[in-house]
Amino acid sequence: MNNLCNLCPNNCNVNRREVVGYCKSYETLKIAKYYLHPFEEPPVSGKNGSGTVFFTGCSLRCRFCQNFEVSRNLRGKEISVIELADIFKELETLGAHNINLVNPTHYTDKIIEAFNIYKPDIPIVVNTHGYERIETLCKLNPYVDVYLPDMKYYSEKVSDRYTGKKDYFKVAKEALEFMIESKPKIYQDGLIKQGVIVRHLILPLNTDDSKHIIDWFTPFKDKATFSLMSQYTPFGDIDNYPELKRKITKREYRTVLDYALTSGLSDMFVQDFESADTKYIPNWDY
Repeated sequence: MNNLCNLCPNNCNVNRREVVGYCKSYETLKIAKYYLHPFEEPPVSGKNGSGTVFFTGCSLRCRFCQNFEVSRNLRGKEISVIELADIFKELETLGAHNINLVNPTHYTDKIIEAFNIYKPDIPIVVNTHGYERIETLCKLNPYVDVYLPDMKYYSEKVSDRYTGKKDYFKVAKEALEFMIESKPKIYQDGLIKQGVIVRHLILPLNTDDSKHIIDWFTPFKDKATFSLMSQYTPFGDIDNYPELKRKITKREYRTVLDYALTSGLSDMFVQDFESADTKYIPNWDY
């Protein structure tokens, strides 16, 4: 059996039983929190909350990550596959509308093992930064009902500056189009049961990048839903990135929102301008 990890586009090709990959994670599952999360899009959180599991580590590692403690400082607790299955069951019992796996890619094989122990009778959501391999998505796809991916960057210059990856858009484009084509949208009683919600976070001084991403998404507007996010809050490893040391301006917000509306994206989720607040960053349990 090949134990070398190539689950994400970084293609580390290392044995994570012995060393960490680019994600800074060993093979053993590690989580930072699980709970009924109230701050996702309304059809995801619903009335009771989304049964969210935050996995430690990250295969993209954006400079400004809002969950920096988890993705880069590696805060978390190691758990077994059986314990993860028990968490799924607990969240379902608590009334979660879905099981929401945040940043799960580097634990794909372990998550599948957990689902083979216990598969909840509620939708499974994969919540990802979008930088994904099609081969890994194909592994997870039979277990997934809803994809909640980011489309973060369009230009190579921007993605290289904030992640060190010039190929972000090329890779994410293929990944998200796979998601959209594989999960036609189904909503029931105001909740998403199947489908894709594409998220985009407006960044300071990057309205042109946002417009290009809207242009990319527009042909898919009847197949998936767009979520425009304004909650950027200065955080993370941004000492050498002066443009990231402030929130977006009202003008930046209106520029992108108006462009989305004139592009025909009237059926979308939009955060209020005041959404930039640290209250949306969870208090990590571990």
